[in-house]
Amino acid sequence: MADPRDSSPRTSAPDLEILGDQVTLHPSGYVEPPARAQDGDKERNLVEHMARFRSSPLEFLREVSLHVSGSGWRAYDHYIGQPIFYTGFSENMMAAVLSTPILQKRITELAEKRIAVEEKEGLLRKDDPLYAVKRVQRKMVIEQSLNELCEKLTGDMICKMESKPFIRSAYYLCTQLLTRAYHQGIHVSSEEVIRLRTVAEKAEKNKQSIIFLPCHRSHVDYVSMQIICYRLGLALPTVVAGDNLNIPLLGGFLQHAGAMWIRRSFGDDILYTTLVQSYIDTLLQGGFNFECFIEGGRSRTGKLLPPKFGILSFILDSILSGRVEDTIICPVSTQYDKVIETEGYVGELLGVPKKKENLADFLSASSVLSLKLGRVDVRFHEPWSLRQFIQDQQARTTGIPKGIDMKSISDPATRQKLLRTLGYKVLSDINAVSVVMPTALIGTVLLTLRGRGVGKAELIRRVEWLSDRVRSKGGRVAHFGNAPTSVVIERGLDVLGKDLVGLVEGLPEPTYYAVDRFQLSFYRNMTIHLFISEALVSASMYLRVKRGGGPDNQRISYDELREQVLFLSQLFRGEFIYPTEGLAVNLDNTLKGLEADKVIELTRDEEGKITAVGLSEVERIAGRENYDFYCFLIWPFIEASWLAAVSLMGFSPPLGYKGDGWLDSAKCQSSSQLLGKTLYHQGDLSYFEAVNKETLKNAWARFEDEGIMLVAKSRNTKILPRAKLAPEWMPQRNPQTGAIVSEGRLWDFIEKIAQSRREGKNRRDGATVSSRVLRHTETIAQNLFMDTMAETNLSEEDKLLLKKKQARRQALQSRAHL
Repeated sequence: MADPRDSSPRTSAPDLEILGDQVTLHPSGYVEPPARAQDGDKERNLVEHMARFRSSPLEFLREVSLHVSGSGWRAYDHYIGQPIFYTGFSENMMAAVLSTPILQKRITELAEKRIAVEEKEGLLRKDDPLYAVKRVQRKMVIEQSLNELCEKLTGDMICKMESKPFIRSAYYLCTQLLTRAYHQGIHVSSEEVIRLRTVAEKAEKNKQSIIFLPCHRSHVDYVSMQIICYRLGLALPTVVAGDNLNIPLLGGFLQHAGAMWIRRSFGDDILYTTLVQSYIDTLLQGGFNFECFIEGGRSRTGKLLPPKFGILSFILDSILSGRVEDTIICPVSTQYDKVIETEGYVGELLGVPKKKENLADFLSASSVLSLKLGRVDVRFHEPWSLRQFIQDQQARTTGIPKGIDMKSISDPATRQKLLRTLGYKVLSDINAVSVVMPTALIGTVLLTLRGRGVGKAELIRRVEWLSDRVRSKGGRVAHFGNAPTSVVIERGLDVLGKDLVGLVEGLPEPTYYAVDRFQLSFYRNMTIHLFISEALVSASMYLRVKRGGGPDNQRISYDELREQVLFLSQLFRGEFIYPTEGLAVNLDNTLKGLEADKVIELTRDEEGKITAVGLSEVERIAGRENYDFYCFLIWPFIEASWLAAVSLMGFSPPLGYKGDGWLDSAKCQSSSQLLGKTLYHQGDLSYFEAVNKETLKNAWARFEDEGIMLVAKSRNTKILPRAKLAPEWMPQRNPQTGAIVSEGRLWDFIEKIAQSRREGKNRRDGATVSSRVLRHTETIAQNLFMDTMAETNLSEEDKLLLKKKQARRQALQSRAHL
């Protein structure tokens, strides 16, 4: 494939020679004087607020003319990477995809299978004298039909980087829109982008792809990465996107800017699966840059989601099969002062059905035009070779130091383990370079303090303490030159707005309080990964701390602490990413760290072995503020797991129930939310964010892994998953009253979780709580069993009407709680 780019020598990316300190670049190319960054980091703002026609018509027209004419870096003629944005790009790519051996082999296999079916059905008879000729002709017709289908699917799927004038205009348009929302631009680390360009130059020579694997919090993620690559002179990646975004106008625009559309679910479509693999093979073989979101969908909770392995498995298979020699992995963290969609996320998490993607809704949202969303911070982890990663993992398990032994990784279980390790390594790398924004610091402080609000001086003190703790844990805090903490906090409060953080006026000191704790929890969750070990230890210590009394009464033995930490760690295995050293080493390191911070005191025997753990005298005098901080971080998640477990008690079929016990899985999870809302408003649940759908969903997935829940799934998307309790976890019912009995294996499991729950006014009397909570649990679950029995006796039309009625009822309930 000939390179259509200008043959003139490539110049360096604009202004990249200014490396020593933080620099600020304006769209016009003007460079502000360097400013020393905090923590020794070197940062630059790639995109600043652009000129507006109303306020600066001449500057606006000047910027437009520069982009239209392709002046300087705007021409995008000397990017690093394989040829893109030329006439015929799509045709060349489509021809390459359709001619891949694996796709042609699959088409042949499917044609043979169809021939076998027709022979079995008597449509092709072997005793026919012309059987051989007819068979060949019929096979050719089937293969031609499949090839035509593949051609259509490929045309709908592939990105269409055809026009250089288009991408110049798209860059300018997207930058205009982005700076209206994020008026302080996109910030990157100068050191990281220089390293990335160096890797890109080497990858271009070796004809290797760079695979960007970002976290996913907003639709803006798509735009920001493309803008960064364009501005830095890197070949734009092909971005994997769900076809739900392929809507009129926007879909075509994104596809010509680099988006490839794939279905949200492949089901049993073998041909489509092979077609996607063929396209990815073609991209990686050609050295084209590639991008997909490691979490799959957007995180609605603010923290990283477990990795999705679909696209990652295609990439891994390209290497393991030998079809691709190597590719470069680059984990990416994208952090926002404020995410545009958080208000919508709250509704989805409370059960309001997700709205269909709509361009008009996005562009007309008041938040997009508010100019109050702050800035975007993007960080790039050091890129690494996927082939080298596979070799390293293989060496650990097989002892083979060099090469990839295909026999040792042909086993599905081995491949799955390798895939999981790869996914969680990417998440760990993203966490390692993530920047904690001021809004996250403020949200974390406001949601981890006892009381209704906090004075300004105390808010400043706790934000400074938290910033120091983030840095001490190896994290990064967004920096703002030499601005004092008070100024940074004012800026963060301004971005969050009065809808999230309120100000009590008329007091001797400005006092702030959380208005929307649910939405504010999104920003708190951006810091929890840094302190998950401390949070688990603190919640486990709460077994004794909540008893009150003197230090001896609150001290916990090391063995008891270790047992509870192990239990909680396993409970949240799908929720958080833990250090890789293992439980014993991680626990000891965490205890020593908390001891050094004077949060706890450790009792040791004569050999120096830890025997007991308790709060330090310094921490007691300080009112347990640091210890409570760690507890407040994880308590909402503990409550969510407790809620999910309690709701399972209701899934014991009523006495005399005639059904098989299977229930609609989605309805079961909705019933958990309804139970949570009831318990919250009646005082049996401390945190309303514990009823959020994502956390409950993760808890249910964990229960399924442990064998507590049995879930029947089908690849047929029309058949909904069903769930029921495993027999050995089924609670008993009183034979006289039919009421659920608060005992048994499941109840013991619930009590184990409850030991680390936050105490409250209605949760000290276990008997009262169990009777009241189980009464609500059973009432809600009874409706599920009644609906299930009713549906079995309905016609298909009546079932559809019932489902619509139930969906409307659920939506109304969720909106009422909003």
